Amino acid sequence: MEPKKGRKLIAKPVFSTFLSLTVSIQVPPGQFAIVTSWKKVYYNSRLRDPVYIYVKLPREIFMTPLTLGDIARMVDGQLSGDDSLEITGAAILRDVEEGEISFVDRPELVSRATESAARAILASDKCEIEGIPYITVPDVQKAFTLVVAHFSPPAVTESVGISPQAIISPSARLAEGVHIHPGTTIGDDVEIGSGTIIYPGVHIMTGCRIGENVTLFPGVVLYEKTEVGPRCILHSNAVIGAYGFGYDNIEGRHILSAQLGNVILESDVEVGATTTIDRGTYGPTVIGEGTKIDNRVMIGHNCIIGRHNILCSQVGIAGSTTTGDYVVMGGQAGVRDHVHIGAGATLGAKAGVPNDIPEGQFYFGSPAAPQRQMKLQLVSIIKLPEMRRTLKKLVKTVAQLEQAQQTAIGEEA
Repeated sequence: MEPKKGRKLIAKPVFSTFLSLTVSIQVPPGQFAIVTSWKKVYYNSRLRDPVYIYVKLPREIFMTPLTLGDIARMVDGQLSGDDSLEITGAAILRDVEEGEISFVDRPELVSRATESAARAILASDKCEIEGIPYITVPDVQKAFTLVVAHFSPPAVTESVGISPQAIISPSARLAEGVHIHPGTTIGDDVEIGSGTIIYPGVHIMTGCRIGENVTLFPGVVLYEKTEVGPRCILHSNAVIGAYGFGYDNIEGRHILSAQLGNVILESDVEVGATTTIDRGTYGPTVIGEGTKIDNRVMIGHNCIIGRHNILCSQVGIAGSTTTGDYVVMGGQAGVRDHVHIGAGATLGAKAGVPNDIPEGQFYFGSPAAPQRQMKLQLVSIIKLPEMRRTLKKLVKTVAQLEQAQQTAIGEEA
């Protein structure tokens, strides 16, 4: 039954429209609140304590056009063109439509931008634009992000607190400001830092330690004693701390080896969807600070991955491999066990690595080799058909010479 309507409150946005689609108002003690439309809240006497009512506003009310001058001020850029020109949206060059703004971050895209439907362009100071209004900024990507966020604000995640539908051990220790969605299970002796968000279906086993402002998306599994540093992001269905692929052959049977270690993710690590990182045999598998791991990556037991590595999709790293800082591995690169990839090294896509890689080197191919060596090999491979034709001609010529020589010998005889 609808409560009796009392005094009316008007919920007014009190924030930048670039950032949020939710406003909040405080309802005093002794009142009851209901939301009857996007901006009206009524209340009467039902509440014992003050509460905040969050009112969702439709996106359409924020999608107001901007002038080019507005955008220039928003991004702190240098405008060349009519500052009153109306901009109705923002899109990349591939998708831009009439009335929208796009961007170019390198000179080779300028001609494509000027021929597009874009009404104006955000441009790097390295680009020379003619024939279309533009705004010059030092960081195009950052500026374009601000503009897109105005026309298409990011979705707002509601604060849920701790859901009663979550299964949480009494011995778990949760800091203030933790948000735990329904369907989560949290085992014994787990610690979770403030500001962490745990989405539905996450399973956190005994003894895990999770730092502040971590995000665990739906379906993440943390095996026992996993440690996750502050500000880490784990995407859906990542599995951290599963058993390493190690077996001892005893009397003709494969017997699982010791699985007594764990996984440590240092601060600011991001782990992609369905990625797996196996626990160490006796000690930890470690992912260094700031490392970013793409979807569907496999990291074996006992690996030590350095700081700020970039591991692209479908990379596979066998057990006990180590990497230095700032290593980059292209998609589907495969690294054998017990090797070291030096700091700053880059592995090309599908590289197969059988041995150590020196610092700062670019290796590709399978088996992986230095860039110069592999280029020479590829050039040679490309020339093989021509070389084959040449060889056939040479064989034919030699045969003819031999035949002529035999004929001459016969005549002399």
